[in-house]
Amino acid sequence: MKFNEFSFRVRYSETDQMGVVYHGNYAQYLELGRVEWLRSMGISYKQMEENGVMLPVISLQISYKKSIKYDDLITIRTILKKKPGVKIEFDFEIFNEDRDLLAEANVVLVFMDMKKNRPIRCPKYLLETIDSHS
Repeated sequence: MKFNEFSFRVRYSETDQMGVVYHGNYAQYLELGRVEWLRSMGISYKQMEENGVMLPVISLQISYKKSIKYDDLITIRTILKKKPGVKIEFDFEIFNEDRDLLAEANVVLVFMDMKKNRPIRCPKYLLETIDSHS
């Protein structure tokens, strides 16, 4: 399935006193990966919300392999695990400049109707966009 890679340099504020990325920041990195995955297909979270759809996280699993440190240039590979229905699931791999695997993760989100606050199926336009990029 479709995947995207996004790279950025770790900022000092994301680390602890030892210069290692605080574990809570990984969830933000995964969000960046998802946002850039959508953007690579011409879709934004903002557009989805303007269309009344939100994507809350319902499951998050991370396996830490090696430390990410201040000023590391990291790459987040975001992989759509399967065609979305009511849920959309991603696998992630985080690498450093040497392509060492630093972390692996899995995130499951659910499509929600913002007005009714109820789960819905993946919007047709998103399915069509995913199909056209496969």
